[in-house]
Amino acid sequence: MKREDVLMEALPYIQKFYGRTIVIKLGGHAMVDQNILETVIRDAVLLRYVGMKVVLVHGGGPEITAKMQAMGKEPRFVGGLRITDAETLEIAQMVLVGKINDGIVSLIANCGTRAVGISGNDGNLLIARKMEPQRVRVGEVEEEVDLGRVGEIEEVDPEVLHCLLAQNYIPVVAPIAIDRQGGSLNINADTAAAEIAIALQAFKLINLTDVDGVMNADRTM
Repeated sequence: MKREDVLMEALPYIQKFYGRTIVIKLGGHAMVDQNILETVIRDAVLLRYVGMKVVLVHGGGPEITAKMQAMGKEPRFVGGLRITDAETLEIAQMVLVGKINDGIVSLIANCGTRAVGISGNDGNLLIARKMEPQRVRVGEVEEEVDLGRVGEIEEVDPEVLHCLLAQNYIPVVAPIAIDRQGGSLNINADTAAAEIAIALQAFKLINLTDVDGVMNADRTM
């Protein structure tokens, strides 16, 4: 197909999405395979250049696990959520904010546009409360497990995102939230992306992951 034909085919979609907000959650192999990550970033930058407002929310579970193990700390999970004591939270912040977030911002810059990396506690973007202990079954016994510094979102203040989008930046959000006492909490990245999309009244939420989610087995979607 000729380039002009591709552009003409894409035109109705560009017109439909122009000026709309799209939230993209990066996870799975999109985070650990550099080639996939670079491709996704180029696509996100393209969306920005054709007039869409793009917000990226990223996870980092495999990288956090690898860092914990390298430091001699074995990860524990309950119901898919990481048990997060003070040391684990510090490692998570180090990986999410200090490494992954900064790396994504650099990739966006290499593609010729501007991005700002933030976490959910910047500008009180994500306000959360500590999650209640979770009841789990171990063999025949049901017991409560305290997840530590794991939070569930109470409120989203998207003002900082609106400011960045208005200045044509791509915000890159790490899933760390703040509680009402000023402490940090680890947040599930899928939940963070969904809540941010709702707060921004986003036109689309795109979840890039290799983890099975909502599927329809009866027909092709």
